[in-house]
Amino acid sequence: MTARNFFSKLEIKKIVAAIQEAEKDTSGEIRVHIDNFCKGDAIERATEVFFKLKMNETAQRNGVLIYLAVKDHKFAIIGDEGINNVVENDFWKDIKNDMTQSFRNNLFTDGIIYGVLRCGKKLKAYFPHQENDIDELSNEISFE
Repeated sequence: MTARNFFSKLEIKKIVAAIQEAEKDTSGEIRVHIDNFCKGDAIERATEVFFKLKMNETAQRNGVLIYLAVKDHKFAIIGDEGINNVVENDFWKDIKNDMTQSFRNNLFTDGIIYGVLRCGKKLKAYFPHQENDIDELSNEISFE
C-alpha cells in the first residue's frame, strides 16, 4: 500500500467532491496531501507541505491542509494565519480527535471527508464566499 493507491479512484472522487462542496460557500482553500512516510513530527511535515503547495499565498491566508502519512499512521491538520487567528484554540485538535475515531475503524475516506466538511463550515463562518472569489488552489489530492 502506497500513498498513491491508499484510496481507490472512487474514494478520491468522493474526497475531491467534499473539498469542492466545502469550498463552495467560502473563500477559504482546503487541500489534502497523502505521504507514504513522515520521518518526524506530523505537524512539521504538514507545514513543509503547506509551503511547498504555496498554501500560504492565498489572498486571505485562509488555507487549511489535512495531511496523512499512510505507512507511519500519522496525520495533522494545519491552517494558515488568517484562519488560525479566528478559530478557537482547540479547533484543529477537536477535528483531529473526531477524525481519529473514523481512522481507528478503518474509515479513512469518511474521516477525511468529515474533516474537510467541518473545516469548510468554519471557513464559511469567517470567510464567506465573495462575488469576486476565485478558486486559488487545486482541489485535487496531492501525493508524495
